[in-house]
Amino acid sequence: MLWPMLAIALGFVGIAVLGVCAVRVFVEAERLGRQVSESTRRISRAAEDLERAATSAAGSVPGRSPAAAR
Repeated sequence: MLWPMLAIALGFVGIAVLGVCAVRVFVEAERLGRQVSESTRRISRAAEDLERAATSAAGSVPGRSPAAAR
């Protein structure tokens, strides 16, 4: 009678450990998704700033208009 009860207890503990691991993976995946979203937004903003700076720099070259730089 001891061995079946021990097997059931170990099975329950194993499922509980897997559940805890699954929750931790879910939380970390959500955190990674937020970081990717924030990074994408920052890269997009930096690309827009770079485009504005390039247009401004091209406009400051003598004899060229900003439209010719594109």
